[in-house]
Amino acid sequence: MTSAAQQAMRRTMELYSNTTRFALACNASEKIIEPIQSRCAVVRFSRLSDQEVLQRIMQVIEMESVPYVPDGVEAVVFTADGDMRQALNNLQATHSGFGFVNQENVFKVCDQPHPQIISDCVAHCLALNVDDAYDRIKFLYTAGFSAMDIIGTVYRVVKNYNSEAMPEFVKLEMIREVGFAHMRVGDGVNSLLQMAGLCAKLCKVAEGAKAGTMGR
Repeated sequence: MTSAAQQAMRRTMELYSNTTRFALACNASEKIIEPIQSRCAVVRFSRLSDQEVLQRIMQVIEMESVPYVPDGVEAVVFTADGDMRQALNNLQATHSGFGFVNQENVFKVCDQPHPQIISDCVAHCLALNVDDAYDRIKFLYTAGFSAMDIIGTVYRVVKNYNSEAMPEFVKLEMIREVGFAHMRVGDGVNSLLQMAGLCAKLCKVAEGAKAGTMGR
């Protein structure tokens, strides 16, 4: 809602507060104007786990008889990132648009970088193949995905990466570098060179881990 619309709603809340209880839901509380926030008791909820999202999605699929394959459901859960509303919207949009829920259709609807490409990029970083890692990032960038979209997917892929292939301390250092890159992209430095720099930083983290110099 725009700020003007929220101001109008605030007036409505004032007029009917004696007879009506208002329940408002939002994803970003900082976008709600202060007069409305001050009139409400704020209750914050954490993001749902992937298992909780998957359980509810499977119930909806069975009740609505939605044709699917397992990798399609995994893609819905991945794109939702703990947001049940987003998961249901993506599921419905994929079914309405294609009639079948598979990985390819879900990522077409959501228009997000394919996590497998990002996963390959991270794998090359772990193997210190910076050129191959850069090729994956460049492919996504030239395909039209924004730097912010790519950074967001890199974060989620690294966060959920196989712990056997990526030890926890390496994962934390990589997430740290992704966070710095996200900050720079948010400041407007969203060029391909920024993405190349991220690949180099991730390779440097992996190199430090192999050399035993992490954190020095």
